[in-house]
Amino acid sequence: MRKPAARRPAVRKAPPAIGPGVARGLGNLWLGVAGGVGWLARGAGRQAASARSIGPEHRRDGAGLFMLGVAILIAVAVWAGSAGPVGVWVADMVRLFLGSLAVLLPLLLFYGAIRLMREPADPEHRGRSLVGWTTIIVATAALLHISGPDTEQPGVDNPGGLLGFGIGGLLERAVTAWVAVPLLLLLFVFGFLVITATPIAKIPERVALLLDLVSGRSGRHLPPPPLAGPEYDEDDTESEDEPAKPRRPARRRQASQAAPITPLADEEPPDDFDEEIILHDTVALPKLPKTRKKPPEHSPMPPTRAEQLEISAVKGDYRLPPANILATGAPPKARSRANDEIMAALTGVFEQFNVDAVVTGFTRGPTVTRYEVEIGPGTKVERITQLSRNIAYAVKSPDVRILSPIPGKSAVGVEIPNTDPENVSLGDVLRSRAAASDHHPMVVALGKDIEGGFVVANLAKMPHILIAGATGAGKSSCLNSLLVSLLTRSTPDEVRLLLVDPKRVEMTAYEGIPHLVTPIITNPKKAADALEWVVREMDMRYDDLAANGVRHIDDFNRKVRSGEITAPPGSEREMKPYPYLLVIIDELADLMMVAPRDVEDSVVRITQLARAAGIHLVLATQRPSVDVVTGLIKANVPSRLAFATSSLADSRVILDQPGAEKLLGRGDGLFLPMGASKPTRIQGAWVDEKEIAAVVKFCKDQREPEFREDVTEVPQSKKKEIDEEIGDDLQLLIQAIELVVSSQFGSTSMLQRKLRVGFAKAGRLMDLMETRGIVGPSEGSKARDVLVKPDELEESLAALRVD
Repeated sequence: MRKPAARRPAVRKAPPAIGPGVARGLGNLWLGVAGGVGWLARGAGRQAASARSIGPEHRRDGAGLFMLGVAILIAVAVWAGSAGPVGVWVADMVRLFLGSLAVLLPLLLFYGAIRLMREPADPEHRGRSLVGWTTIIVATAALLHISGPDTEQPGVDNPGGLLGFGIGGLLERAVTAWVAVPLLLLLFVFGFLVITATPIAKIPERVALLLDLVSGRSGRHLPPPPLAGPEYDEDDTESEDEPAKPRRPARRRQASQAAPITPLADEEPPDDFDEEIILHDTVALPKLPKTRKKPPEHSPMPPTRAEQLEISAVKGDYRLPPANILATGAPPKARSRANDEIMAALTGVFEQFNVDAVVTGFTRGPTVTRYEVEIGPGTKVERITQLSRNIAYAVKSPDVRILSPIPGKSAVGVEIPNTDPENVSLGDVLRSRAAASDHHPMVVALGKDIEGGFVVANLAKMPHILIAGATGAGKSSCLNSLLVSLLTRSTPDEVRLLLVDPKRVEMTAYEGIPHLVTPIITNPKKAADALEWVVREMDMRYDDLAANGVRHIDDFNRKVRSGEITAPPGSEREMKPYPYLLVIIDELADLMMVAPRDVEDSVVRITQLARAAGIHLVLATQRPSVDVVTGLIKANVPSRLAFATSSLADSRVILDQPGAEKLLGRGDGLFLPMGASKPTRIQGAWVDEKEIAAVVKFCKDQREPEFREDVTEVPQSKKKEIDEEIGDDLQLLIQAIELVVSSQFGSTSMLQRKLRVGFAKAGRLMDLMETRGIVGPSEGSKARDVLVKPDELEESLAALRVD
């Protein structure tokens, strides 16, 4: 019998688990909460980052406004006892800690808020101010406690508050009040010295300066500002956001010579700086073993009255204008913040392009600053000249001029315009040592050079000068400076003037001065005649020089004054010294358009021979083209003064080299005297119309002009011998006049064609019209100028019929 199979035990199903589901739910909830918190944190982080992106100026303004609000709250609470319950609590707390000093706390907070909003933050200055003011407050509170009534418990009525009770009371118990008071006074003085950045060694100097300021005198005791060093006042650098990058030294320099640039933050020296100590000084960087350049002589030194009147003392009753008739200019600057920024920019350009060069210093002029750059061994100078555009881009100025090398120095000059240019007063130049030490009557003031030194020139040594420049470049101002210089330094017996002003407006202010030989000439045709008179005058003077065996007009005049040269027996002539004759032509181009051949011949003959005769030319033009300044004129006018020109070609015409096209205008010029190889950059002197009028009036009140009647007369040798009898050609002459005047074209060939006459008859008709003022003189193959307008035709014909 089969046994039944054994039954497997039944597998019991486990009940559904609740724990894992709850865990998964809690995990999801936790992740959700964590994600939300993380999102909030990241959002707050982004907001904080955006807050940190606010500029430092806004953060500084916010801190300053917060401090200002606190100051207002404390002021109302302490001074007025108001501001609600918060104000009462604030006033009690402030009085508890500071005592009587609580009255001054709002003022200190007001000062700190204004200073914080006005000036950039500087950690060093902030630390110094914190130490100084904390020391003063602690010392004052302690002194108030010691000087107040005796008390064992600090309270609101304690003069020094808790601060004074803790410091003054402890010090008084330890060493008694007789010792505590002097110690606290020393602590107060130390805090004051820290705030004002005054070392103890400088106290006598600062006291002397304070006395000078109180008495109204200039700061004679003030030393030049330090370039760098431990005694340099941090107040002077706190206005800079970033210090200048240290400059990379040239490889050929020793390590000790490569000092970082320490920029000065002062934009200009204080008004009480002594000009004779710091003005115009050549600024060199510290720690460089270079000889500090001696500043040029430019301190104002007006000549004494005896010096100015020494020449005119033997000339009768004529007096020179006083030295103070011309105004004094503003004192120039020796250094500004822009100079340090440009030095850092130049250093950055050299580093970017791997040029082994270093900026060793700069020389600041009125309009332009020249930065000196020295290059290392094996570096080509062209590496710097090729970077002119990059330098212009870095310094944000298109008017950059590179001078390689600087005359007399092994350095390349980079001339960059000043962002704060200065005017040069003509009075300052004439009162300078350079002008006062030379008593020659032909010395004139030109301006200042790029090193801040005054520039004067002797017109008798040039002996002739050509001045050119575009409109507004400063040419007319230069002519005014020349004329005013002559009027203030020479008498009419020493210098006579012949002024040619075709524009009719530039020299009208000088009409009637006693130095003129003829009224100011405005007609270009008469100007050509006047130049021919100058040639005749020159020939006459040379005749006298040759007859008396002298070679120069100065020797002739000296012998005449000493009686060595006298008139021949039986002669009615009285020998007198010849004055210098200066001819100034304001616009040479107008004369060259009217009579180019005559003007060029006269100018060339004068410039070739007139130096020994004491006759000198000043030629000025706005258009220095080759048809105006011809080769013959350039060859005989050795001195040049170029202001800003409109093109490179004009610069080459006036200077025979480029450079004038990069000038700035408004008196910025290049002066190339006779014998110089390189031009000198100058800023022309400025004299305003009121000063000109004052000088002219002073001269006119003393003497009337003595004009020469023969200056503008046509010499007899030029007058054509023409038969003035018209004869039977009256009707033909009337037709010719009508034809020429109506067409405004005077040509002999035209008369031949229109009137059907021969060449001889047409030439005679043209000569008859010239003698009667209808047309001008012949100018070669060119047509003659017609001097009569169409509306004046009837009047001319009527006068002809009457004649």
